[in-house]
Amino acid sequence: MAGRINDDDVKAVRDAVPIDSVVSEYLQLRNAGGGNLKGLCPFHDEKSPSFQVSPGKGLFHCFGCQEGGDTIAFVMKIDHLSFSETVERLAAKAGITLRYEEGGYNPSHQRGERIRLIEAHQAAAEFYVHQLESPEAEIGRKFLAERGFDQDAATHFRVGYSPAGWDHLTRYLRGKGFSDKELITSGLSQDGRRGPIDRFRGRLMWPISDTAGEIVGFGARKLRDDDNGPKYLNTPETPVYKKSQVLYGIDLAKKDIAKASRAVVVEGYTDVMACHLAGVTTAIATCGTAFGNDHIKILRRLLMDNGSARVIFTFDGDSAGQKAALRAFEDDQKFAAETYIAIAPDNMDPCDLRLAKGDDAVRDLVEPRTPLFEFALRQIVGRYDLETPAGRAAALDEAAAVVAKIKTSSVQREVAVQLAGLVGILDQEFVVHRVAQLARWARDKGGDGRGEGRGGRGPGPQDRRGGAPHQAVQAPTAPSGPALNLRSPAHRTERELLKLALQKPVLVSPAFDAYGVDEFTAPPYAAVRQCIEEAGGAERGLGDNREYLVAVMDAAPNNTVRSLVTELAVEVFIGKTIDETYAGMQLVHVRLRAVDRRINDVQGSLARLGSNVAPEDLAAAQNEVWVLQQYAQSLRAKGADAL
Repeated sequence: MAGRINDDDVKAVRDAVPIDSVVSEYLQLRNAGGGNLKGLCPFHDEKSPSFQVSPGKGLFHCFGCQEGGDTIAFVMKIDHLSFSETVERLAAKAGITLRYEEGGYNPSHQRGERIRLIEAHQAAAEFYVHQLESPEAEIGRKFLAERGFDQDAATHFRVGYSPAGWDHLTRYLRGKGFSDKELITSGLSQDGRRGPIDRFRGRLMWPISDTAGEIVGFGARKLRDDDNGPKYLNTPETPVYKKSQVLYGIDLAKKDIAKASRAVVVEGYTDVMACHLAGVTTAIATCGTAFGNDHIKILRRLLMDNGSARVIFTFDGDSAGQKAALRAFEDDQKFAAETYIAIAPDNMDPCDLRLAKGDDAVRDLVEPRTPLFEFALRQIVGRYDLETPAGRAAALDEAAAVVAKIKTSSVQREVAVQLAGLVGILDQEFVVHRVAQLARWARDKGGDGRGEGRGGRGPGPQDRRGGAPHQAVQAPTAPSGPALNLRSPAHRTERELLKLALQKPVLVSPAFDAYGVDEFTAPPYAAVRQCIEEAGGAERGLGDNREYLVAVMDAAPNNTVRSLVTELAVEVFIGKTIDETYAGMQLVHVRLRAVDRRINDVQGSLARLGSNVAPEDLAAAQNEVWVLQQYAQSLRAKGADAL
């Protein structure tokens, strides 16, 4: 086994790779104020952004699902990697050579599985690109040229060629140090009679990358008539390739999709190439599967569901394309973006359209014109004879069931009115009523009828500040006390003070470190205070703030407390001006309430015991109350100067 990665190297990796640049590879981020960025959380479905990134602290936190942590934690969760795999990947990105505590440098065969599979795909892509220049690949170069793609286009999209022999790639990758097990697991090779053989042979090859730009698979196009395989052959499901979770071209298109709030969904690799070369650089395609939920999640994180977002589908006008459009419409409500469909004249795909009519025709094709719902309803209604009452009734029954799936009532009504016109029913309210009735039946059958909603999303930042009691974050190991309730001034102040201790320790040190855990009445806050103490106190944050926050998170007894640490470390403050005066107010309020609680506790004990108190105990208690009352009076009069 590989040795443990040197702690100093782990810290160097954390510091070298900005968290916002890493997160931006997976979702669009926008300014959230206070130096923070926000976006749609990649770990749960939500309608509005509750996921925040703090570049200055190197942390992220979702106020919806409570996921949080540093750059390493983000990559571990989103790409399902181990700690060492994540550090190795980020180290490679930053150009850092890692040291290992046991056994020195980590040899390649000991590296994490995902990293090894990615490296194998990268090596395979380079091999295929080189092979496209070979005499044997003339048929592949001719295929590309006939579709309007020159050498520059092939290079830009890293198109390659797999030799027709049995094991050319397998032998090449073995020479690079990859084991037979790794080659089989990667899907680049498959079992043969005498050992592994190439999965792809004699085909044109398109590398398929994930959102982060790492090659995870290939799409292979048949070129010869004697090839008995399917026209397109894709990488099988592997630990790094899930066809329902990849979009061809997303690595090239993601920045423009986020910038333009627009995505164009086409059907094939050459269609993506044609669109990009024509200037439609937001084009992407699925890889041998229907456009589905996971693809929607990828696009939503890039589009961020703002009001101007557009998704344009370019399905063919044939029966298969119509079915694809209907399937897409089934998922239409999962977009906040407006969805459209574009069908070229003579049902040409973008690649053929570019060949026949040029780049301008491709750009014109994807200008939004026909809403997807309108196209889908026309396809349904078009199958019936609307000249007869029976035909109109049957068309209404099928189409109304589709419209009833629209979650937003106002949109549902609007589409129902349009359906009445398509079917030829003059009584629009009858159709609206029918659709609403079907929607109610579906809700009653399915449960509470509240629709998709936010998928279990918890309260966002605004909920934490003033609204409903919040009991989701409970620390099992924290001291007992009242439940967390931000209607309580005490809890609000304790939260602000902890945020100051984590985000701006210079404003509360050294006073904060003299505060006991028992001065925080909410058990979760008491647990965070304990973490800060175990990490060396807020005074440690006066040096390297990132290292300090990592130490606080490492001191957390469980993921629940760790999540609250990241939440407090990125949440904006309630006050507008965050300075020594503001910090002093929070320090005073927390201490003053603790003093008042102690006075009440002592006086309450004396009242319960009455005359049963020993004279010396009574004198000590009365003296304690007097001292505490003087201290409270001083705090009220002098503020932070009395601490």
